Amino acid sequence: MGRRFEGRSVIVTGGTSGIGLQIATCFLKEGASVLITGRDREKGKDAETRLSSLGPCSFISADASSADDVASVMEQVVALYGGLDVLVNNAGVGLVAPISETSEDDWDRIMDVNVKGYFLHARAALPLLAERKGCMVHVASDAGVIGERMAGAYSVSKAAVIMLSRMFALDGGLLGVRSNCVCPGDTIPGMKHMTLPGGEIRPADHWHEWPLPPIGRYGTAEDVASAVAFLASDEAGFCNGAVLLVDGGMRAGFPDR
Repeated sequence: MGRRFEGRSVIVTGGTSGIGLQIATCFLKEGASVLITGRDREKGKDAETRLSSLGPCSFISADASSADDVASVMEQVVALYGGLDVLVNNAGVGLVAPISETSEDDWDRIMDVNVKGYFLHARAALPLLAERKGCMVHVASDAGVIGERMAGAYSVSKAAVIMLSRMFALDGGLLGVRSNCVCPGDTIPGMKHMTLPGGEIRPADHWHEWPLPPIGRYGTAEDVASAVAFLASDEAGFCNGAVLLVDGGMRAGFPDR
């Protein structure tokens, strides 16, 4: 593996587990210094310890939907690494419910983290990224491309992330900052923060219920991390406003019946 991010600094929100942890791992292996965020201090410190064996990595406890916490994250990355080259907006939560059965509290929770959180990080990071002609990559979902009835609010939030990424591509492009989006499909073992109405955590081992993608296997966190790293790399220097599906062909069309 090359060292495409040697000397560069990266923020990965929600970087303490799952896809976010693998994204952080990928950047560290390719030479970057990485700041991961999350709400769980114990889990964050554990992730920091494990990731630090690969390269410079720090954890900061932060609520993705808090403007004050986001400002602290930006201050911390400058203090630790001198600036910012890549923002990966990844922190997210889900809800298993049709939109017509979604409570106002659940709606607000989904939108605060999945949309407001991404907006706050992108807006705060933009001036820092402009200094280094950096980029941002937003982790959305294939549910934001074609909605899923049993993930109604989540689907709406991820569709909003896709458009948010495009709007920052327009504003950021004027400053030399690229903004792109990846849309993972069914990725084992599934989202840790996918809850049922009322806040009960849905077990993450339900992936065996998913239909098999046309490519013949389910996605992995490594698949998503590789796509994120590509979009953040110089190899994707002319990609701005792109939406990259990482779903094994699930959204390519209707399957045979």
